[in-house]
Formats: sequence, C-alpha cells, structure tokens
Amino acid sequence: MSWNPALTPGCPDAVAADAIETLIIPRARDLGGFEVRRALPAPKRQMVGPFIFFDQMGPAEFLTDQGIDVRPHPHIGLGTVTYLYRGSFQHRDSTGADQIITPGALNWMVAGRGVTHSERSPEAVRAGPSSLLGIQTWIALPEEAEDIAPSFEHHAASALPEIRDQGVTARLILGDAYGERAPATMHSETFYLDVALQARARFPLPDNHEDRGLYITEGSISVAGQDFEAGQMMVLRPGDRITVQAGDRGARLMALGGATLNGPRHIWWNFVASSRDRIDEAKRHWREGRWGEGLFDLPRGDRDDYIPLP
Repeated sequence: MSWNPALTPGCPDAVAADAIETLIIPRARDLGGFEVRRALPAPKRQMVGPFIFFDQMGPAEFLTDQGIDVRPHPHIGLGTVTYLYRGSFQHRDSTGADQIITPGALNWMVAGRGVTHSERSPEAVRAGPSSLLGIQTWIALPEEAEDIAPSFEHHAASALPEIRDQGVTARLILGDAYGERAPATMHSETFYLDVALQARARFPLPDNHEDRGLYITEGSISVAGQDFEAGQMMVLRPGDRITVQAGDRGARLMALGGATLNGPRHIWWNFVASSRDRIDEAKRHWREGRWGEGLFDLPRGDRDDYIPLP
C-alpha cells in the first residue's frame, strides 16, 4: 500500500530545528548477563502518549541450555507489549494464556485490575545456541479501564497491517496510522509502528496523533538537519509534519505515541496506577499470596516460584 497522498514525504530539513522536544538516552541495566536499555520513563519525560515504559532487550547471545527466565510477577493498570526482532519467548499468564511469540508477531496483555505472567525461553530454543533482540513496552490504561478484567491477545505477523513505499516497510503493531488499523483491542488512542528504512529512504510520521516519539534500534536517521544514532529516543513537538531520512546504512525504528492521558501515573515496581491507593492495594494482595482469591493468581503451568515484592 502506498502512503496516503496527504503524507507525501517532504524534505526533513524543512522542519524547524526545535522539532525535537526531548532527546532521551536510554539507561543500560544488567539483568544478570542480559542487558536492557530503558528509554521510558525518563527524568524529563514519563510518557509518550500512553507509553510509560520502553525497554530494548538485547541484543543477547545464549549458549546451549541458556535463555531467559522471568519468573511470574504481577501487573496492574497497564497493557504490556512484547515485540521481537530475533528470538522467541514463551508467555504464560493468569488468564490461562500460554503462547510462544516469534519475530514480527504481537503479544498484547492487558493487566487491568491485576494479572500475573512469566516469560521464558522455550525448551526447544535452549537445545542449541540462540539470540534475542526485541522491545517491551507498557501502555498506561485510562482511569476508566484500570479496573477491567485482565485479557490477552496474540496476533501473528501476517495479521498486522504493512505499509510499503520505495525503501520503506512499516508494520502497524497497535492502534491506527495512515488509514490502517491494527487488530489488537485498544483502550485509548495509540499508534505503534516497526519501520525498516533502506539507505537514504524517507519516512513521514503520522500527523493525526497528539504525542509522537521515535526510537532507533539500528542505523541512523536525520531530522531537521540533526543526525541521530541507534539507541536514542526522540520525542517530537506536537503538530509538526515531520519526515525523517535514513542514513547511509539504513535504519530500523519504532514509532510510537497517541493521545496524552488526563494526568501523570504513579509507578512502583510493576504497578502503574492513577492513585497510590491502587498500588498499595496491589502490594498487599501480592504480599499475602492468596492465589485466586484476590487480585492475583499464578499462571497455569508456571506456579512453582514467583518474584517477591522488592
């Protein structure tokens, strides 16, 4: 599908130099031989649209019998998005979901009032060397959706809309952009795109969303005459029509954003909420461990161990 004619790419240098509202350099965190780079929340920016957490996982290489083991842990007040470039995860959660995700597919888990999940490298993958590279994000729920029942959706790569133009392939993971809509059930205005650019290719950002950001996973881009490299997130000024251009090596981007929520959110551990009382209640339920009787249960098939409160 071609671009909407209203979004015909222009010259990126025609945009004002202050089009970049915030530049975020992610913080690296070592999770025991496995590195993540956290872009959100950042000191100067808690959210981009409803996106409140953004981690690049890897790249990581594992030897035979090695892999990822994230034990069962709880969430409230958010939706989690797992999207992989390389590797695979086995997701289990307290809704009964048990799903292996592979590159280009979408796992979308809505915690609502409370959910528990684990993510582990599948046994088949541990049988030999493996690699992993992907993005995990949280999307804060609007207040009216914070108490909904937890749910899980998996959508194969073939189910996600693709938008193609010369030198550009953009897969719409969540929400709407360029007249297309992704299949996952959303609770607020959102867009989330995986964009691959060939060398010097130009990509116009959606201009129908209030808040927009870009994260570069590979290569480099230029915006308004400024060059940006892999591992940087840019939050863009609202309202500007912006086209980015890939560098000589091409680029891989995640474009994200949507409508801003009605206020900031409280974040504690894996909990996101519009009030501290909700977080205190979640702490109490997880600490008590009365699985299936309160806010939380443990995933079917992964009930032997869990992550305690920090």
